[in-house]
Amino acid sequence: MRKEVIISPRKADESLLRHALSLGLKTLYTDPSKIPEKLRKHFKIYSEKGGDVKVVERLEDLGRGDAYKVEVKTPGDVDKVLAAARSGASAVIVETGDWKIIPLENLVADLRPLGARLLAWASTISEVETLLGVLELGVDGVIVEVSDASELDSLVSVVGAPLRLELREAEVVEVRDVGMGERACIDTVAMLSEGEGMLVGNTAQLFALIHNESIGSAFTSPRPFRVNAGAIHCYTLMPDGSTRYLSELSSGDRVLIASRDGGTRVVAIGRVKIERRPLRLVKLRAGEAEGSITAQNAETIRFVGPDGSLKPITEIRQGDRILVHVSEAKARHFGRAVDEFIIER
Repeated sequence: MRKEVIISPRKADESLLRHALSLGLKTLYTDPSKIPEKLRKHFKIYSEKGGDVKVVERLEDLGRGDAYKVEVKTPGDVDKVLAAARSGASAVIVETGDWKIIPLENLVADLRPLGARLLAWASTISEVETLLGVLELGVDGVIVEVSDASELDSLVSVVGAPLRLELREAEVVEVRDVGMGERACIDTVAMLSEGEGMLVGNTAQLFALIHNESIGSAFTSPRPFRVNAGAIHCYTLMPDGSTRYLSELSSGDRVLIASRDGGTRVVAIGRVKIERRPLRLVKLRAGEAEGSITAQNAETIRFVGPDGSLKPITEIRQGDRILVHVSEAKARHFGRAVDEFIIER
């Protein structure tokens, strides 16, 4: 289930709300009367003042389907949360002050069997990712205050990865060595599983799934945190749907990790390592879409076949088939999709 991201606008500015809609953020915590009437129908609103989901702060006022809001400071407050869940609350909104992780870990475990959703206040946008990962399951949603469009963009970069991406087969139409050049190893802070990797391509229309180094080889130990992604000019698909050149990535950036079944997640980069290595060009065709990928010519760089098999770039041949993502957006301006004429080869 997708986590619920609820924004609490410090000021219900129309341009801010329209930007939120454009990013797919359609849930608010605010007074409904402050929302322009022409935009009101587009949002789901949590509010103490007549929203789509009524929020109450006293157990005696709680009706079935309402959300119960409480500040958790003591074990007695945890008991109130559980009582609200047993009384039919659709959600429990908690503020935990300085102590966040331990109380939330307990509540994630306790509320799961009761059916009430656990929503947590985040004091900053950077805290959102932590709350969503508490006890691995994470809270069911977060509420965070925002003031401007840049904060919305930052929020989406943390939580905006699509749950799934369509991966399809592409045929290898040409393979050739292109000499020396710089390639980028993306070392993440996460343990990547078999079948996971990054989506990388020479153009903005077709991205090959480049597998991580969890397998290793006869001469190298597994490095399950690493994706030897490609040449520095290559695009990689980012969590918010934009693209970045591999050369632009650095420590702390969050990148999109895709699995062979189309599932996705977001992980942070611990280090980017750029070194000069021999490179190989692989040209691809998926239906009417054509593209290519330039990557290091080494046994540890692997594509993923439609059956899940791993295909080293050193062994890839014309006629082989690998998994790719084909984007509807062909043109990009500073990584953002734009509707304009473009030819990339």
